[in-house]
Amino acid sequence: MSPNKRLVVGQGQISGYISIFLAVLALLGILCFHYPEKLTTPEFREVYTKDSMEVLMLGGVIAAFFFSALSIILSKKLKWAWPGFLLAALAVLLGALSVEGRDVAKSNWHFGLDWMILDLLLMVAIFVPLELFFPKNNNQTKFHEEWRTDLTYFVISHLFIQFFGIVTQKPAILFFGWMGLDKIHTWVQSLPFVVALFLAFFSTDLFQYWAHRFFHTKVALWRFHSIHHSTQNMDWLAGSRTHFIDIFFTRAMTFIPLYILGFSSTVFNVYIIFIAIHAVLIHANTRINFGPLKYIFTTPQYHHWHHCEDPKYYGHNFASIFPFIDMIFGTYYLPGKEWPAGTGVHEAAYPKGFVKQTIYPFTKSPFDTDLNMEERSDR
Repeated sequence: MSPNKRLVVGQGQISGYISIFLAVLALLGILCFHYPEKLTTPEFREVYTKDSMEVLMLGGVIAAFFFSALSIILSKKLKWAWPGFLLAALAVLLGALSVEGRDVAKSNWHFGLDWMILDLLLMVAIFVPLELFFPKNNNQTKFHEEWRTDLTYFVISHLFIQFFGIVTQKPAILFFGWMGLDKIHTWVQSLPFVVALFLAFFSTDLFQYWAHRFFHTKVALWRFHSIHHSTQNMDWLAGSRTHFIDIFFTRAMTFIPLYILGFSSTVFNVYIIFIAIHAVLIHANTRINFGPLKYIFTTPQYHHWHHCEDPKYYGHNFASIFPFIDMIFGTYYLPGKEWPAGTGVHEAAYPKGFVKQTIYPFTKSPFDTDLNMEERSDR
């Protein structure tokens, strides 16, 4: 694949890559069927059934073969078709067409491979076509030079969902667990669904706003958060590029109102689904501006300005969901239909790759030769 050339519909490349993608997910899915205690998430298993996963596995393998054949028809070549075909054939040999779900024994630890597979499948199904047919940057390819790094961030954050879930809940439990919150929980859960959902969105976004802004204004923390801003290729995967220190602090702050207010499982699940999709959307490479909705919910245009590489636009649009929170605190910026000329961090260069980016903030500042940073960031 060429790192500097966008894919073109009708040439066989896209169908070939879809075939590979589906075949890889099928192979990973087989592992989940064989080792559910260690590779699947107990909370997430309650959302789906084993029958639905068996059907999804069968459909994925058939689709992998279909897109492999389509690639040959369109391109008249085996170049993009054979990897997906062979991987799908391997999935069949490992039991993809006959594997059956079973009852799962209790386990003290697990990886979130099932969550990673299903979320990745959903995000690709939504955002790859969106970026393909409605791109903001027409010259940006899906396979830019750092897409593997961003995909690694995506995979790691999903596989270690148990770890991140535990550590980000600890502060809320430690500081507020001694309080009698039952009456608050009962009152919140008695609210109409729409009111409770808005309260969940607003309270978490308010806490997230100040956590986010704190990471921008304290340079010792900006070292870690700037990793998220280092990408110059904004797309649906870019939001995954987040240092684990950043993840811990921001998610811990966001969990505080969820813990104190004690929303119902329905409200909580809708909130999680919305956040999972919306967080990907606002980083996406799409020119859709969503009309009047962009003044109610944050959009790609809104968040791209937050990632703008030009220093004179720093310090804006910290809210994750509601732009009016930025309006309240004087950090709102949305100039009509205009988009930033570029994204990234103007002041520094960063190492390439997940491991190097994870280690780098502990050893050096992106802006200095050591860790003795001055409080001079305008971010």
